[in-house]
Amino acid sequence: MLSINQDKRLWFIELIAWWEGRISSSHLIRQFGISRTQAQNDITHYQSLLPDNLQYHASHKGFLPQQGFVQAYICGDVVEYLNWISHQDAIADISTALPYTTLALPKRQVSADIIRVLVSAIRQQRRVEVDYVSVSNPDRQGRIIVPHHFVSTGLRWHLRAFCEKSQQYRDFVLSRFRGVPDLLNKTSISAAQDSGWHTQLSLIFTPDPRLSPAQQDVLAHDYQMQHGQLTLQTRACLAQYLLQEMQVNIRDINISPEAQQLVLSNVDAVKPWLFEEKS
Repeated sequence: MLSINQDKRLWFIELIAWWEGRISSSHLIRQFGISRTQAQNDITHYQSLLPDNLQYHASHKGFLPQQGFVQAYICGDVVEYLNWISHQDAIADISTALPYTTLALPKRQVSADIIRVLVSAIRQQRRVEVDYVSVSNPDRQGRIIVPHHFVSTGLRWHLRAFCEKSQQYRDFVLSRFRGVPDLLNKTSISAAQDSGWHTQLSLIFTPDPRLSPAQQDVLAHDYQMQHGQLTLQTRACLAQYLLQEMQVNIRDINISPEAQQLVLSNVDAVKPWLFEEKS
């Protein structure tokens, strides 16, 4: 029987090989602080369990996933990989885990071929030619982007990138890319020029004033408000998503106070960053 640590390393080997297209001893050494010998032994052990999954390529200095790759340790949902990027701790110690359950949210279909190219583009600061669809433009639209961050907005994952077509930094829903992107040349464009990314906003929430004092006190306690206010910091380009997660609507005044519960008290400061056209 494999130990929890061994099982975690095998999961990691499969995760990185599948989504990034290459796994090497160096990945394991950096992630787990183990020796090179141990890392090599882990990859060898993985190969003995799943001999058709990985093959060593000297030109890539690592092992690449093969055509008949079988997912034995990962679930294959891109959120699993993106959560690892975000938290670097995707597997808990099951010996101390408490019983729990989670909502069964819909999966967004994203291919590993797409993620591999986007990861390379971010790490190497390169341009990418992509096909993208949206609800307003359901036909494939070719465009060139320069991605710089993956972003979780709660229910789905986005890619923050500079779009050469619009000459703006925009958000692209991962599940709306089509085909396989083409990795292009390096560029000087980066997150450094994205003002929406670097501008920090304070969103100040208060209980809906239409609620009774007792109801407002419940919300103040729920959110541990200070002086009747909850202040959340966010990047300006993510303010709209934060409002959606907090279920605060600044446009529909007919929402009942019991449904709305919170209101944004500094609308004027935040509004310039809201409702911009999304891709």
